[in-house]
Amino acid sequence: MLGTDAPGGLLDVLGVAAVVLDAEGRIVLWSPQAEELFGYTAQEALGRFAGRIMVGEEHLQLALDLFERVMGGGSGSWAGVFPIRHKDGSTRFAEFRNMRLEDAGGRRYALGLAAAEATVRQVETDLALSVRLVSQSPIGLAVLDTDLRYVTVNPALERINGKPAEAHVGRHVREVLSGLDVDSVEAAMRHVLATGTPLLDQYAVGRMDPDSAGGDRAWSVSYYRLEDSAGRVLGIATSVIDVSERHRAATEAAQARQRLALIADASKRVGTTLDLDRTAHELADLCVPALADVAAVDVLDTVLGGQRTFAVNATEEGEATVFRALAVAAAHPTLAVRAADPPGEVAKYGPDRLVTRCAKTGRPVLVPQVTDEDLRRIARDGDAVALLEQAGVHSYLAVPLIARGEVLGALDLKRARNPLPFTSDDVALACELAARAAVCIDNARWYQSQRQAALTLQRHLLPHQPPDRPGLEIAYRYEPAQGPSQVGGDWFDVISLSGNRTALVVGDVMGSGIGAAATMGQVRTATRTLAELDLEPAAVLTHLDRITDGLERPIATCVYAVYDPETMCCHIANAGHLPPVLARPGRPPELLELPTGAPLGVGGVPFESVELRLAPGDQLVLYTDGLVETRDQPLDDRLAELLRLLDQPRRPLQDTCDVLLHSLRHAADPDDVALLVSRMERLPQE
Repeated sequence: MLGTDAPGGLLDVLGVAAVVLDAEGRIVLWSPQAEELFGYTAQEALGRFAGRIMVGEEHLQLALDLFERVMGGGSGSWAGVFPIRHKDGSTRFAEFRNMRLEDAGGRRYALGLAAAEATVRQVETDLALSVRLVSQSPIGLAVLDTDLRYVTVNPALERINGKPAEAHVGRHVREVLSGLDVDSVEAAMRHVLATGTPLLDQYAVGRMDPDSAGGDRAWSVSYYRLEDSAGRVLGIATSVIDVSERHRAATEAAQARQRLALIADASKRVGTTLDLDRTAHELADLCVPALADVAAVDVLDTVLGGQRTFAVNATEEGEATVFRALAVAAAHPTLAVRAADPPGEVAKYGPDRLVTRCAKTGRPVLVPQVTDEDLRRIARDGDAVALLEQAGVHSYLAVPLIARGEVLGALDLKRARNPLPFTSDDVALACELAARAAVCIDNARWYQSQRQAALTLQRHLLPHQPPDRPGLEIAYRYEPAQGPSQVGGDWFDVISLSGNRTALVVGDVMGSGIGAAATMGQVRTATRTLAELDLEPAAVLTHLDRITDGLERPIATCVYAVYDPETMCCHIANAGHLPPVLARPGRPPELLELPTGAPLGVGGVPFESVELRLAPGDQLVLYTDGLVETRDQPLDDRLAELLRLLDQPRRPLQDTCDVLLHSLRHAADPDDVALLVSRMERLPQE
């Protein structure tokens, strides 16, 4: 460095001594290094003949000949190893560089530069070893100055960077490593220059040339600050090891772990309910962004029971296939979502479409690099093609949804922001996810079909329009289960009896599904038949108990009431059912204290009728347990809430039904509800 007198250079390492002799061979200049090499101080050496103190007697003549050679004609120089004598009398060998000097007056002098031979050989050996190690090392090595410009690089680094030494030397690190995260590289180098603390095994991933083909490479890079023996900072040394294979193996292992985690996650996240649409959305959400940027789930319309617009035999060659979109999910906002079929809509795809081929063959369709022609075979129309182009969709994968040997539809995957194309590993993963989800979709499909059948049967068995009865205003509701459970066996009925009397019935067959609905229909029919006999409520329940005992599902609960508007008297009997509510104007609603009785089908338990005197305006509320029973609240609290809701000013009975269902029912209640509300009125004079 300019302007510094601190030692530490190569000359200081060699300890080069400088001695100047005049024409007669007397010493006229003597450096401090000469004192160290020969043992004489300047005061002891100056003015003396060099031959007397610098060489032994046996080498004196040779020294004089060399002196004449330097001072005489010719090149005026000599170099070589010469034995010297130390002040302590020992003989040593020194490496000499001798040359002739002339001053302005033409006087000649001899300059001798000398260093201990052992020191010179050690430096030469170290230098040769260093050069050989650097040049033959398989590790890329470079030296940069304090401005982070390359000073030297070894052949290994030339190969790693794909550039010759001429493309490195004199150039800034930003110019050479433009394809990497140069900001991070430069920050690391400056940190090492400032602190002197090495940074070891720093990971760098990228491409030296951004436009080069092939994937990213990986390097392990270390940085060291270079200092001379005096501590002056010379620059920075860096070592580079290509670890691309190790990086690739680690990446593949991480991807394998990610795939296994995704498959395990599918078991928890897909099929949480028996709702078909929700199951499809769970599958689509699972696939983004772990597998694709956009995922769509479509099922064959025929799979849904042939209840949709088209009925297409998709297995016949040359025919179109009708799909119903169930779900679309995206990892980020993208125009590709607008190109997908909106959930709930039906789309008819020709035999040339990739999704049709996937569904017909039951095999995956992989397009690693999407072309313009491929987009036309993916999108539903020209507008969708344009949207996919703008979104940058570059890779496509469709896998069939197969359950129990039947193709249900397809899982449609696209990549746009993710730069990697779909691979065979992605196909295997998508097929595994689709296979697991297809079973859940199939279960949901069959459940919905069975539920719809049970619900249709139950609605068919329930009264469509209860008759208008003298002295009674009637409102009713039936709501199926809202959660994943199937349709239950709840029912209500309003039966016309002789003498303007009316039978009011609410019951609940235990169990769910078509079986419970069918049993409910049998019990309801038997109830109507017994009602025609004008039996007391207790007698009706006794006969129903015997009848129910012979049915497939023998257990049921029931409240049976007969109201006579002429006497304003009501007789009620209970078979293991929740108590009705009586709401009188001006008085708090109350649960009727009735003999509970045993459920129908238990057998051998007597039933008892209770007479109840009513007045105009009184309301009788019959309901099934699905209105008030929950898993997380005590029944007494729920019944108290029912009474509170009924303790309101007079309102239409239809509104009363709506308030009770809205306030007491939840979105996922697992039981159905039958509700029958009646208000007593005076009979007309006629």
